[in-house]
Amino acid sequence: MTDRLQPISSEAELSLDQRTFSSPRQTTRYIECGPADGPLMIFVHGWPSISLMWRAQMEAFAADGWHCVAPDLRGYGGSSTPAANDAYTIEEIVTDMAELHDDLGGKPAIWVGHDWGCVVVGELVAHQPKRSRGVVLTSLAYQPDGHALRTVVPLVDRTIYPVDQYPDGQWDYYRYYNTHFEAAVADLDADLAASLASIFRPGDPAGIGKVSPNAMVTRNGGRFGAAHRAPPTEPDSALWPPADFDVLVQTFKAHGFRPSCAWYMNDDANIAYARKALNGGRLSQPVLFVNGDFDQICSITGNRQGDPMRATCPDLTVTSMPAGHWLPLERKAEHIEAIRTWLRSKKL
Repeated sequence: MTDRLQPISSEAELSLDQRTFSSPRQTTRYIECGPADGPLMIFVHGWPSISLMWRAQMEAFAADGWHCVAPDLRGYGGSSTPAANDAYTIEEIVTDMAELHDDLGGKPAIWVGHDWGCVVVGELVAHQPKRSRGVVLTSLAYQPDGHALRTVVPLVDRTIYPVDQYPDGQWDYYRYYNTHFEAAVADLDADLAASLASIFRPGDPAGIGKVSPNAMVTRNGGRFGAAHRAPPTEPDSALWPPADFDVLVQTFKAHGFRPSCAWYMNDDANIAYARKALNGGRLSQPVLFVNGDFDQICSITGNRQGDPMRATCPDLTVTSMPAGHWLPLERKAEHIEAIRTWLRSKKL
């Protein structure tokens, strides 16, 4: 069942229509624009975001004739927010996306992911390849054995993170969720607007080759240290349009950070699911990876983090940009053009 809701206003000529899809097992809120009979492009956000992060990309590709859809993933926005941590396995979220895709007609789509959205997109296409004509991954490399501490920590650059000082490298913050979940959520929930504003910051070239603050969360006693709350922080309007950032904050006021952080609590299930994929998780479709050079957590430049993706994506294109982790927001025009160029080159 899909209900049409109010349009989301925009300064552009194209508006984003907000809709809700419901099945017996879940509800997914999504936004949509572009011609209904156009080829389908689905944009999948990560932590801690919502569908509106893709506004610029959706309006650009809708103008090109694409039917653009961006869901709020489980735990976010207007979508289902189950209480149990194990409701946020990648298999559950892939099933959500497959149900939504069927409701949209089920024709093979271009799937565009960012952050945890890359995990969802990669696993969906690995398990159900007929749903995709091509894949765009931004800011997080595909891990065919599942995105989990056991798969990413062995790829840490030990020239930056000596194992005796930083056993989990830049992924220490991920470990902190596993060991101090309630405290991690409480710190983020203490000031939702400041937390979100402090998280969404542009990349800094001075951080290249340096230890990330995220590698010191455990030793600092949390993301925000002894204060246990984000410092007063003004949102960066170059990343989020102010009205969209206000929507983001309002959605987190409904449920806090607990549902979104629960995504980090399902490593065993996510590895087991990844191992059930066809052909060892090989992605046979064209894949574009967009890397942020200033991303201290996820950049694949000068380290091994992209090696499993290179080994299992035979038609892989990699492009890098001078940006941090929030590349789709920080480099909107460049991100759009990179996807357009790739779509043309692959005749998609």
